[in-house]
Amino acid sequence: MPVRSDLRNVAIVAHVDHGKTTLVDAMLRQGGAFGGHQEVAERVMDSGDLEREKGITILAKNTAIRYTGPSAAASGTPEITINVIDTPGHADFGGEVERGLSMVDGVVLLVDASEGPLPQTRFVLRKALAAKLPVIVVVNKVDRPDARIDEVVGETTDLLLGLASDLSDEVPDLDIDALLDVPVVYASAKAGRASRNQPADGGLPDNETVEPLFATILETIPAPAYEEGAVLQAHVTNLDASPFLGRLALLRIRGGTLRKGQQVAWAKTDGTTTTVKITELLRTEGLQRVPAEEAGPGEIVAVAGIADIMIGETLTDAENPKPLPLITVDAPAISMTIGINTSPLAGKGGKGHKVTARQVKDRLDAELIGNVSLRVLPTERPDAWEVQGRGELALAILVEQMRREGFELTVGKPQVVTKEVNGARHEPMERMTIDVPEEYLGTVTQLMAARKGRMETMSNHGSGWVRMEFVVPARGLIGFRTRFLTETRGTGIASSIAEGFEPWHGPIEMRSSGSLVADRAGAVTPFAMLGLSDRGSFFVEPTSEVYEGQVVGENSRNEDMDVNITKEKKLTNMRSASADTFESLTPPRKLTLEESLEFAAEDECVEVTPESVRIRKVILDATERYRASKRAK
Repeated sequence: MPVRSDLRNVAIVAHVDHGKTTLVDAMLRQGGAFGGHQEVAERVMDSGDLEREKGITILAKNTAIRYTGPSAAASGTPEITINVIDTPGHADFGGEVERGLSMVDGVVLLVDASEGPLPQTRFVLRKALAAKLPVIVVVNKVDRPDARIDEVVGETTDLLLGLASDLSDEVPDLDIDALLDVPVVYASAKAGRASRNQPADGGLPDNETVEPLFATILETIPAPAYEEGAVLQAHVTNLDASPFLGRLALLRIRGGTLRKGQQVAWAKTDGTTTTVKITELLRTEGLQRVPAEEAGPGEIVAVAGIADIMIGETLTDAENPKPLPLITVDAPAISMTIGINTSPLAGKGGKGHKVTARQVKDRLDAELIGNVSLRVLPTERPDAWEVQGRGELALAILVEQMRREGFELTVGKPQVVTKEVNGARHEPMERMTIDVPEEYLGTVTQLMAARKGRMETMSNHGSGWVRMEFVVPARGLIGFRTRFLTETRGTGIASSIAEGFEPWHGPIEMRSSGSLVADRAGAVTPFAMLGLSDRGSFFVEPTSEVYEGQVVGENSRNEDMDVNITKEKKLTNMRSASADTFESLTPPRKLTLEESLEFAAEDECVEVTPESVRIRKVILDATERYRASKRAK
């Protein structure tokens, strides 16, 4: 079977998104993707505002490098196009990872020289091995003072062999012996250096460019194979939009040739086929898409002219259509209710806010087009929907994007998606890896035990840090990260990945504190805050508007308390030695959207507007709340 020797398709996968995108930056510079006059920002692949703010990759993106270095000349092909897919490292965005891996012929696995492989590494690596893709290991940040290169390479090899053993039943022809000879490249992406020779711990690679990485890619990643005379088959793996061309379908051509202006068969998800015309064909060069007349097998291109095309569908030959299988992803594990803003302050934040149920539903339907791991289900209310996703972070990102687009929403507390197995209720589990200084070992162990966590392994590398691995119910991690960072003084590192289902583990106490709830509407006064300061901490500041049922603070006792936070000081003609002592007020805690979702109790939800994020009771009236609690008991 012939191959495209001038082409390589590779995915960069890692749990360290910042290091991964920095490595792609170095590859783009080495490949001459940027002009000498062009000013290039760091982490150019993380182009979204949220990606830059949070330091994570949310959407899978592709770039093309025209490589003309020594390794290309040695292979007999003066210029080789290397299509690089930058995939998210977080397991919550697993749908993006699975789509990215469906486009490539091999993966570059990036691991930190100090942290080593983490749960997200296990997730993306398992997907790659299940697809029987060759793997290149890149040990990044070898110049870190706490680098432990030998141990990390050993841990990565053990992980590869362990996953291959687990997959032996699913993928019977998986070559486990070949994983013992996986090539390893040692890199410092920030310095733009890589080498096949292992440097001393804390030292830079002995090569001043990333040329050894390109050479390893050409040696290890096979060129796309194709069949002579095969009919056109192109798989839609992602969607984008252009202000001039409308919806763009990003696809990989599996066989045949795709041409601009060509009439092709569009095989839809419902099994029907329609003939459409390719009005524009675009090829990627660096970070830009440029027009092309035709593209052959193995290439990754974008096409315009099909307004309603969806991910997983196929463009194939109009005379002899042969659709490809649809892309499947893992089932969701976390759900939350998203509906219109029902608080007394709804629609009062400013002009142009989107507050109707139709606008919210249209936005959720639009999200389903490009996010194959998301599900939207109806609820008992016509103005609210149950949104299911991979994890709490993925759903919080969706809500944050909608907030920035001008939507006002009411968001329910995240819940786990359970299922029935042989008549018994099962819940999703998470495998959590925690790195903490030794002095917090007991604190973290106690914290995880309260959430029904089961310790699997514990190791101490002699650096003053301890690594622990737990299997814990997914609902036990809702609200965990804020408490974890507080208990470890912000020094702990925690990451998790889905670990299947287990029988229901019983009740879990999520919070050891209660809420301070406003008992009336009005403006917050410093006088009232000063009088309530010994009850706990506040989420609101003086002069801000509150309403009955809004959570205005955290009660230090494990019970809710209705408070009058709008009480004004009585005016008299008598002097007081303690007058105007408001400067002693503790500044309020400004909760982010993620922190608010974690803090909210079972009977609370989060009001989200473009200007503010508020926690409130589901039932605002105090008397109605009391009656509802009595009925529940």
